[in-house]
Amino acid sequence: MATDLAALIEKYDELVKESADPANTSRLGEIGEEISDLSPKVDLAREILSKENQILENEELSKGNDELANMARSEIYDLRASIADLTARLASLETSADTEQDKRPAIIEFRAGAGGDEAKNWAADLERMYKRFAEIQGIKYELMDEGTWLFSGRPSDPTLPQGAYGLFKWESGVHRVQRVPSTESQGRIHTSTASVAVLPKVDAQKITIRDEDLEWQFFRAGGHGGQNVNKVSTAVRLIHTPTGITTVSTQERYQQRNREICLDFLRSKLWEIQEEERIAKLEATRRSAVGRGSRAEKIRTYNFPQNRVTDHRVGLSWHNLEAILEGDLTTLLFELNQEINKDPV
Repeated sequence: MATDLAALIEKYDELVKESADPANTSRLGEIGEEISDLSPKVDLAREILSKENQILENEELSKGNDELANMARSEIYDLRASIADLTARLASLETSADTEQDKRPAIIEFRAGAGGDEAKNWAADLERMYKRFAEIQGIKYELMDEGTWLFSGRPSDPTLPQGAYGLFKWESGVHRVQRVPSTESQGRIHTSTASVAVLPKVDAQKITIRDEDLEWQFFRAGGHGGQNVNKVSTAVRLIHTPTGITTVSTQERYQQRNREICLDFLRSKLWEIQEEERIAKLEATRRSAVGRGSRAEKIRTYNFPQNRVTDHRVGLSWHNLEAILEGDLTTLLFELNQEINKDPV
């Protein structure tokens, strides 16, 4: 195959040795990054080599005409199919063009759309779905403000994009649900929507923000949060005067932390504006064909009567709706990314 499996594993093992050498203290960050990038590929490489060794053993056993030989031949067929699948996954990792942005944490906002109370319930269901998936995959998440969460880390499944923003960026858009609401006494199916907006958490040096363009407002937060939050002006509202973008943070007990969160929001939203302008200037590409994932674009329908989830951008459907809402998104996200990242025909 194109990838030299033994060389890949050897390089990884050498990096692990280097990371334990006190002489390399100044390079630990760089070495750690390389180890992290290689780790999912090495796991697949080792599995492929193990199955290739099993094939060699079975080929010896298959030379006879007894039942054991027949079983060995059957197992060789299964092992080869498994190797083909693993090789395809490794190739996907090798050729994936994850950008620096894709590896960053993701800020995800959930907002109710059309449908009244049912839309609010649907937005909460989507919020729970992504949090459950994050728990399954070992991705961390923390509340930034009402309906807005910061997801960070890499999924445990090596076949998925290895960064929170790269993993979730195609989830931006309108998610439509067709179901009978719990409050519906006549058993009628309702259609409701909720929007999901996914933005990368952007480094301070990536986006220039002038102090004179910022208007800060401080106020007391209501609701939960403890006495300090409710009695002191810890909540923060930030207005970016050139664009009119307003960000608010009320969750933290300390004003400084809420200021930092507002700036994180603002950088990400300014990045989104720049990204939209950049994409608007590009000629037709595969990425523009599937959409940028703006919160106004309907991307997916969850049809309860048919137990079906359909992504309208790529025409794929999955028939395990309940499992998906419980966080079983691995297959959906893998197949969606494979389809979106196909070369244009």
